[in-house]
Amino acid sequence: MNVELFEQARLHVPSVPQLVNMLSRRVRQLNAGMRPYIKPEKGDERIDVAMREIVTGKMTAEIGFFSTTDKASVPDATP
Repeated sequence: MNVELFEQARLHVPSVPQLVNMLSRRVRQLNAGMRPYIKPEKGDERIDVAMREIVTGKMTAEIGFFSTTDKASVPDATP
């Protein structure tokens, strides 16, 4: 794992647990045969490819916050 890439990825996803979850999910996808969003550099491991995708802006994360009292903001909530 390239530590410099990890630090650059942390600038894009400041939550380390979220970054780790994103990376592990993307590495699983790459291992399953999905094509990378970028051209891998020679000698890149799949984790490096995933981090490079985040650094180049090819992969982003969204965080959704829902109030438990506001049923209108919760998807599929019944009145």
